[in-house]
Amino acid sequence: MIDNFNRKITYMRVSVTERCNLRCRYCMPYDGIEKIDHDKMLTEEELLMACRAASTLGINKIRLTGGEPLVKKNIISIIKNIKNLENIEEVCLTTNGILLNEMSKDLLDAGIDRINFSLDTLNKDKYKFITRIGNLDETLNGLKTALNVGFKKIKINTVLIGGFNDDEIEDLANLTLEYPVDVRFIELMPMYDSGDFKSEAFISSDIVLKKLQNLIPLENDGSVARLFKYENSLGNIGIISPITNHFCKECNRIRLTADGNIKPCLHSKDEILIKNLSYDEMIEKFKQAIMLKPEKHEELSAIERTHSLRNMNRIGG
Repeated sequence: MIDNFNRKITYMRVSVTERCNLRCRYCMPYDGIEKIDHDKMLTEEELLMACRAASTLGINKIRLTGGEPLVKKNIISIIKNIKNLENIEEVCLTTNGILLNEMSKDLLDAGIDRINFSLDTLNKDKYKFITRIGNLDETLNGLKTALNVGFKKIKINTVLIGGFNDDEIEDLANLTLEYPVDVRFIELMPMYDSGDFKSEAFISSDIVLKKLQNLIPLENDGSVARLFKYENSLGNIGIISPITNHFCKECNRIRLTADGNIKPCLHSKDEILIKNLSYDEMIEKFKQAIMLKPEKHEELSAIERTHSLRNMNRIGG
């Protein structure tokens, strides 16, 4: 389906849960989220109906997110059923990696095409600090397990945080020399006002090009990242700039929250509820949401906060 600004909308990010097994400082409160009544969340049947409705309007790629999607008890069933939808060409997953040690083979067998793996530091102490409760060794073992079982397309997402991991850009980029992975550096978005991050934490992704030498520019692959690589690397390096160089003009996505709200834009307050609707009613709501997509989001910075009424963990990464 084409929106009001001639963008073809083909991609939907679906949050299957708001819960997570980490407490990352830019995403989650220390005590976790306030739990919402079960009957207010999408059932598996409603989620699958929503994906089928969206697919009839041109959505062909679905990314499952959270919170942490792998804490969802029926996640394998959800993946298999979405994968079997007629018009869906790709089903992907964003994860912090902790449960990949035990679930990688099941995810591959269920039909996951691509994994995005969140990793902001290679320092054990800093990892424990940013996640509050995480163990870096456990997370890196999950990455290695996913590669060993046969996943060919793994992207590592690193949120750039000034004064925290900007001294690790070279080390993180060097993962592409050691493993067949893409490392993508993403600007910190003002989505969660925890008090942990001052203005100096919001740094431009251009710092990556200043830190890394001898990168070879690559053609765009249809994603929102500017792509580069080292001459002998096994994977690519991506730079994603939602703040300093937003990609609204090429945005092809909508989002579905775990409690059943379609978000036409990550940073907009607009939401359209589809829970408890029939299949035909869902289709109409998806049409409405796509036509509500704004031309671009408002200016964002350490001072200009998102207009979204939700923090990132309640939307989906």
